[in-house]
Amino acid sequence: MGIGGSIFLIALGAILAFAVEADLGWLNLAVVGWVLMLAGVAGLVATLYFWSSRRRRTVVAAPVREEHVVADRMVPVQDDQVMREYREVRRPGRPV
Repeated sequence: MGIGGSIFLIALGAILAFAVEADLGWLNLAVVGWVLMLAGVAGLVATLYFWSSRRRRTVVAAPVREEHVVADRMVPVQDDQVMREYREVRRPGRPV
């Protein structure tokens, strides 16, 4: 449902429960308002629960050590001559 839809249901339910005084006979608008507010609160709680559980999940492919150095060989061409360079890339370790 999302946060916006949940807040909309809560606001609409509060308007029907507290601000509207109409007598429709078989339909009590105050009860409809309370049901809408409860549905909005349930949707808001469910949305926040799924957001928080999605943020906690992390996928770690392989542990990376701080002293791990990867040598990446590059061979650029300049004026028909092959120049050999080596570049070392250090991957960041765990945050301290």
